[in-house]
Order: sequence, then C-alpha cells, then structure tokens
Amino acid sequence: MAHQLREVGLDFVERAPVRLVFARDMSAPPEQVFRALADDVPGWAEWFAAVTLARPTGDGTTREIHLKGGGRFQETIIAAKEPEVYAYRVDVANVPGVRTLVEEWRLAPSGTGTHVRWTFATDGTAAYRLAMKLAAPGLGRAFRDAATALDRRLTKQASAGPDAGLQQ
Repeated sequence: MAHQLREVGLDFVERAPVRLVFARDMSAPPEQVFRALADDVPGWAEWFAAVTLARPTGDGTTREIHLKGGGRFQETIIAAKEPEVYAYRVDVANVPGVRTLVEEWRLAPSGTGTHVRWTFATDGTAAYRLAMKLAAPGLGRAFRDAATALDRRLTKQASAGPDAGLQQ
C-alpha cells in the first residue's frame, strides 16, 4: 500500500537519522554524468539494475520509479544544479516503515572524469532504520554497479556522438 512521506528539503541529507554515502570515480566529465541523471530519466532503467521503470511526470520536476522487488516511488526533484548536484525526495512510496527519503548525487571534477558521491538519506520506524543500515552493503554494491554501467554507457555514447542514446 502506497503512503505519503514527509516533505523535506535538501538540508535533510545532512541531518537524516540514516545516511548512507557511497562514492565512485567515473571517466565521463561531470556535465555528461549530470545530463544522464537529470535529462535521461528513462535511461536509468538501462544502467541502474534495480530500476525497472523510470519516467518523468508532470512538468518534468517529478518522476515515477519502479524497482525490482516491487518498490514504487513518486519523487520530486529538489535540486538540479548542473553539473554539481542532482537530488530528489520520495513523496509517495509503497515501502513499509519509511517516513522520509532523499537521494543526492554530488558530482565533482576528478582529472578528466567525475567523482560521484551518492547519499541515501532516510528516516522511518526503528525496524525500517535498522533494515536500511543492514542493507548498506547491498546498496553500496548496487551504486557501484550502476556507476560502472553508466560510465560504460556514457563512454559508448561519447564515441558515437554527443547526443547518441539520450532519450527525451
């Protein structure tokens, strides 16, 4: 059953009771990584293995996300500052126990590529918070695999041309 989550801003990322932070270097430049995150929402399902459906909704400031295992989310973009940060808040979820969830992608130049830091900031019932802490290794693996797959995808697109593969 889907339920409404608490509305928070980007500051929640720093004060969330559960903060899981993962980082990875990618060979693609920050601008290219940002465009893949912000402009090619349907493409998420091609590089983030846990995502089965990703689509912009409304005027493009909201998204619908479906995950393997049945997770369903309605999200609002709360930060899109190219090429530095892309963040979204989950507004509606069918995950039991969650009360608040924000994900933030921070991008910084690293040589000719990008240092990507993904923060999963959340709160919920005590059982949910414990489950999220226990899920940290799996979420870290999912992030690393996704970043690797996205980097491969962006490298392939760069060799095919600047707009190859982007869905609008």
